[in-house]
Amino acid sequence: MFKSIRWKFIIIYFLLVFMAMIIIGVFLMQQFEQYHLGVVSNNLSNLANTVITSLETIDWQNSPNEVENNIRNYEQMGTGITVIKNDTNFTIVFSTNESYMGENSEANASHFLESDLILAAFNGDVKEKDIVQGDNKLNSSKHMVFPIHDSNNRIAGAVYLKSNLEDIYKTLQESQAIILKATFLALFITIILGYFIAKSVTGPINDVTIKAERMAQGDFEQVVEIRSDDEIGQLAGMFNYLTAKLKAVLQEMGSEKKKMDTIIEYMADGLIASTKEGQIIHINSKAIEMLGINEEICATRDFNQLFTSDNGQFKIENFLEREKDWTGSKIISINNGPILQASYAPFMDQSGGVEGIIILLQDVTKHQKLENMRKEFVANVSHELKTPLTTIRSYTETLLDGAIDDRELSINFLQVVGSETERMARLVRDLLQLSDLDLQQSKWSKKAVDLKEIVEETISKLDVSAKNKQQRVSLSPENLEEGAAMIYADKDRIGQVILNLLSNSIKYTPEGGSINIDINTQGDTLILEIEDNGIGIPGEDLARIFERFYRVDKARARELGGTGLGLSIAKEIIEAHEGTIEIFSEEGVGTKTVIHLPIFVEVGDNV
Repeated sequence: MFKSIRWKFIIIYFLLVFMAMIIIGVFLMQQFEQYHLGVVSNNLSNLANTVITSLETIDWQNSPNEVENNIRNYEQMGTGITVIKNDTNFTIVFSTNESYMGENSEANASHFLESDLILAAFNGDVKEKDIVQGDNKLNSSKHMVFPIHDSNNRIAGAVYLKSNLEDIYKTLQESQAIILKATFLALFITIILGYFIAKSVTGPINDVTIKAERMAQGDFEQVVEIRSDDEIGQLAGMFNYLTAKLKAVLQEMGSEKKKMDTIIEYMADGLIASTKEGQIIHINSKAIEMLGINEEICATRDFNQLFTSDNGQFKIENFLEREKDWTGSKIISINNGPILQASYAPFMDQSGGVEGIIILLQDVTKHQKLENMRKEFVANVSHELKTPLTTIRSYTETLLDGAIDDRELSINFLQVVGSETERMARLVRDLLQLSDLDLQQSKWSKKAVDLKEIVEETISKLDVSAKNKQQRVSLSPENLEEGAAMIYADKDRIGQVILNLLSNSIKYTPEGGSINIDINTQGDTLILEIEDNGIGIPGEDLARIFERFYRVDKARARELGGTGLGLSIAKEIIEAHEGTIEIFSEEGVGTKTVIHLPIFVEVGDNV
C-alpha cells in the first residue's frame, strides 16, 4: 500500500503539517510561558516598589505592626510578601505567610526562603527565581527579592515576594490542549485533503499506467483524457501523441512485415532462417517443397532435421565450429532428386555478434542438366568428328606409305575418305543449322504451301529406298480435298523434316514392312501422322529422343549414316512454325510420329 505514490503524497503532507504544528505549538507555548511569567515579574516589581515606598514612610525595622498595616493594604491573591531585616539572622519583620512567623516574631528567613536571593538583595541586586516543587509545574512559584535602602542609601533590608504560578501553568496546559486538538484536527483535514490532492495527481498517472499496460498487451486504441494544462495534462497529451505515433509505426511495420512475408512466401527460391542455437525462425513453402520435408519436421523447428537426407552437410554445429566463417555456397542433392544450390550468410545482432544464419535455396536441377547436356554435346561432337578424322588420317597415311601405287586399292581408300568427308560435312551442316535455329538467325521463306504436296514429293524421293527393302509406303486419305492441307511455312524446311522422319522409318523398318502416312484436320490444326511397324524405341529412351546426338542404338545408327541431330533439327523447325511434334513408340511393334501445324487461312476467308 505504501508503495503507492498516493500514500506517499499523503504521508508527506501529514509529516509537513505535523512538523509545522509541533514547531508552532512549541514556539507558542514558549512564548505564552515567557509572556505570562514576564507579566508576573512586572506585577511583582510594581508591587515591590509600592511596598518599599510605603515602608520608607515608617520605621519598619522597629514597628512590625505598622509594617503589617501597610502590607495588608497591598496584599494580593496568591502573592506572599515578606519583609526581611538586614542582619546576621535574616530576621523576618513581617510576612503575609503566617507560617514563616510562627511563635517567634523574629524568625530566620533563610529557613523558609531562598538564601541566595536574600544575599543578592543584601548586595543591592534585584533577583528572581522560579521554584518548582517536584516535577509538576502546577506546584511552581516565582520568587523575587528587592533591596530596601535607608535614608543613608544603605541596604537596610529586603522585600521578598513569592507568587504562585499554578494559574499560569493551568492556562498554559489548557492552551497546550487547545493547540494539540487543533493539531489533530489539522492532521485529519490534511489526510482528507491530501487524499483528494494526491488523487487528483495520481488519478491521471494511474489512468496512463492502466492504458500503457493495455498497450503492452497489444491494444493500441487507448486515449487518456486531458483534464488540465499542467504537467499532468502535458503528460497525458504526450501519452496520446506517443500512442498515435506508435500505432502508426506499428501499422507501417506490420504492413512491411506482411509485404516481406508475402515476398518470401511466394519467391521462387527457398529461404530458411535459424538462430545459432538451431531454432528455425522462418521457412517458406518453397524451401519445404525443395527439401521434401513433412509437417512434423517443420513443427519441431529444429534446423538440424531439415538436411538429414543430405548426409548432414548442414548442421548448426558445423557453422559454430567455423566461428566467423558463416558465408559460402554449396551444391547439394536431396534424396537423389532435385539439385539445390545453398547460399548461406549470417545475420547479426545490434552489437555485431552472429545471431543466426540465413540459407537461400535455388533449384539448379535444370541448369545442371543443361550443363551435363553441354558437356555431353561437346563430347559427342568431338567423338563424331574424331571417328571420321581418324579414318581419313589412317587411310591417307596408308596411301602415302605406298598403297597409292595400287590403283584399285587407292580408289577404295579414296572412296572411304570421300564418304567420311561427306559424313563430316553433314555433321557440320547440321550443327550450323542447329546453331542458327538456337540463335534465331535462320532465314525463313514462308508462304502458303500444300502439306500433302510436300509429302508426295518426299515419298517420290525415297521411293527407290523403300522398294529396295520391299516396303510399302501409303498416303491416306488420297482423296483429300485440294487446298485442305494448306499451311504457312518454309517449304524446304518442312520438306527436310518429313524427309528425315520418313527416311528414319525406312531405315529402322525391316524388309517387307509398311509405312502409313495420314493427313487430317482438327479444328484449325493440321495433323500429320507417320506410322511404321519397325523395331520401335525402348521406353527408357523415348524421353530423350529429341536430345542432340542421342541415339537409341549408337553403333547401328552410325553405320546407317546418322548424325543424331535429325530429330533435334526437326523439333526446332516444327516449333518455329508454331507447331508440335510427338513420337509414340513400342519396342518391337513400331513407331508413330505426330505433327500438329496451324492451318493457313487467307485474309478475308470465312472461318
